[in-house]
Amino acid sequence: MIKETFISLITKYSDNDDYSLECWREIEKAYSAKSRYYHNLQHIEHMINSLVPIASQVTDMDTLLFAIYYHDIIYNATKSTNEHESALRLEKRLSNTTFRRIPESMALIEATKAHEPSLDTDTNILLDLDLSILGQSPGDYKIYCDSIRKEYKIYPDFMYRKGRIKVLQHFLALDSIFKIDYFKSTFEAQAKHNIKTELEGLNHSS
Repeated sequence: MIKETFISLITKYSDNDDYSLECWREIEKAYSAKSRYYHNLQHIEHMINSLVPIASQVTDMDTLLFAIYYHDIIYNATKSTNEHESALRLEKRLSNTTFRRIPESMALIEATKAHEPSLDTDTNILLDLDLSILGQSPGDYKIYCDSIRKEYKIYPDFMYRKGRIKVLQHFLALDSIFKIDYFKSTFEAQAKHNIKTELEGLNHSS
């Protein structure tokens, strides 16, 4: 499904079928790397599926979809430049098409670094889609936690725990984890429950 969605998207702006397929294969290869336990094709598929209920709120669907596909195309657990490099990769690829909202799509990707609330609705939607895993069932959340730990396996437990606790405490300190009303009402309560449960486990094992 996500392959067909991407091909349908990019062919609006390119009549070069070989190039469209080349772009997809690059995405597929990047998200299928052995180091990807969470930031993989399933993550992209989850975001696109979660977009369906609020599609009518999106201002520019194509700009948002391109950002979804490219937002984690570069992902290295030891680097802090992933979002910027991913945005640059989108720019490189889409500059060979007729798509004209490349700067806007890049800005969406860059926003996933700080996850700050925005005056732009599409930015807030992307950020909520990216974090929607936090509000899933406890079982799915546990799978997510285990997958994130595997992606950061280069770090010893004590270092990982310290960093993870800081991230989770940041989420709990926010007035709201989610920015869009739909995500707040659907996922906020469960997300806070999941995060508190994870924090208890991390603090207990430290």
